[in-house]
Amino acid sequence: MTIADAIRAAADRLFATSDTARLDAELLMAHVLRLSRSDMLLRHMRDEAAPHLASFDALVARRTAHEPIAYILGRQEFFGHEFAVMPGVLIPRGDSETLVRAALEMAPDAGRVLDMGTGSGALLISSLLANTGAQGIGIDASETAALVASANASAHGLSGRVQILRRSWRDEGWADDLGQFDLILCNPPYVESDAVLDPDVCDHEPTEALFSGPEGLDDYRVIIPQLGKLLFSGGVAIFEIGHLQAAQVSDIAHESGFTVEVLHDLGGRDRALVLT
Repeated sequence: MTIADAIRAAADRLFATSDTARLDAELLMAHVLRLSRSDMLLRHMRDEAAPHLASFDALVARRTAHEPIAYILGRQEFFGHEFAVMPGVLIPRGDSETLVRAALEMAPDAGRVLDMGTGSGALLISSLLANTGAQGIGIDASETAALVASANASAHGLSGRVQILRRSWRDEGWADDLGQFDLILCNPPYVESDAVLDPDVCDHEPTEALFSGPEGLDDYRVIIPQLGKLLFSGGVAIFEIGHLQAAQVSDIAHESGFTVEVLHDLGGRDRALVLT
């Protein structure tokens, strides 16, 4: 059996589990071979698969059980950069790149950036890699997320410009020592508590990073009223939202004195709110 044969068979196994079965199989095999996917596809598809089948089959079995490919590989690409991820840390999605693009357009010269609920650090790190004059703080209530975000900042050469803190915006005094910021980024939990999600998500990703009460709005109601003391005059806050939440979250922001602009992702769906 060649590498190509093994990938084809694995894709057949994964068809019922994944909408990207062939891609998943290729990524898993490349991971086992310790090659880039492109190098494997160009140079190694006729190689003998036998020495690698046991390791490959074990990874395919994990994916068949709906474990996200990013957790199996231990990494996820975001905004052209690679980030370490692991169970307990929300996997960054391409739709969230909307926030980075908005940050670079709305606050290109931001000196101080706060990322609330930083997870892997993908939003903060991507923004600071593009804005080389900025300093950033990322907060997360999860110890696992704080450790992973710190490791990602170091891996991207940003240890001197990024500080990761374990903080919860629900705790009294959590922001007392942080000062003010030119830009705040936030991808909070915003899924309704009774929402039905794919097994890849609900069975594996951290529930505390997903769910936020019966309407998915509980965390917006906690965070947005606190923004006034965190933003410099003229500062900008950019929030990710569920694609049906623009009106409701805008109402919360208006009650706290903010003007709001709705931004769309590449699919044309409401994806982010810019608060000023």
